[in-house]
Amino acid sequence: MDIKALAMGLLFVAMWSSAFTSARIIVADAPPMLALALRFYISGAMAVAIAAWLGQSFRLNSVQLRSTLVFGLCQNGLYLGLFFVAMQTIEASLAAIIASTMPLIVAFASWLFFKERLPKLGVIGLVAGFAGAATIMGTRLNAGVDLFGVALCIAGVTALAVATLSVKSASSGGNLLMVVGYQMWAGGTALLVAGLLLETWQVNWSWTLVAAFAYTTIVPGLLATWIWFLLVGRIGATRAATYHFLTPFFGVSIAALVLGEDLKIWDVVGVATIAAGIFAVQVSRGHAKTG
Repeated sequence: MDIKALAMGLLFVAMWSSAFTSARIIVADAPPMLALALRFYISGAMAVAIAAWLGQSFRLNSVQLRSTLVFGLCQNGLYLGLFFVAMQTIEASLAAIIASTMPLIVAFASWLFFKERLPKLGVIGLVAGFAGAATIMGTRLNAGVDLFGVALCIAGVTALAVATLSVKSASSGGNLLMVVGYQMWAGGTALLVAGLLLETWQVNWSWTLVAAFAYTTIVPGLLATWIWFLLVGRIGATRAATYHFLTPFFGVSIAALVLGEDLKIWDVVGVATIAAGIFAVQVSRGHAKTG
């Protein structure tokens, strides 16, 4: 097993999952799309400035540019935009659980469009991971939930799968931090247009809102995205996507600690099943490489 990739994956998921909690705080007091657009402009400017300081080129090749635009629009514009809107009415933990189903979509799309083979144990692992996520989600649905918010999250996680498959070509030509900055600006521009058309800039200012916004901008926004690009470049989109199965564990745990959201026994059972699924996928991929 690649220990460095494992550490990168766990760090990424911890950062990424914490964004559901900070987003829940933000959307309670600010318009979701406009707030997210502002975050992306700030994060993007930071990434571009650091990239320029490191000597990275402002120019991308045509393949990089196209993939960067797709990634920015799908992940930042659609995925995060839809999730931010949805979290006005659904809990952060439920949003995290829905996001964790992304590896199934990526694996299926990789098989259907790119003929990528996944060993049998890996398939079993993916199914187990989905079953674990479904177990957790089922208890939340039985307790009553806003179905429109759930539908927005499902559409968003599908867009995230498309973004994941585009990462490899976006980062293939180097200039990694410049790519990160550009894809944030692409998503931010789409969200700005949508927000100006659909929202009103009305903010209830508080120190918790400012802290949540600053945290979301720097940690999940900039650092997590950079680690994600590095991880996909190291182990590929399908294997990297399996780490999203840990999103429920971190997402539910952080939401319970920070926001006081309920953590039930079926959450624990689901998380254990998800972890077993990830282990099976990772082991099967390792055997496929050495076999």
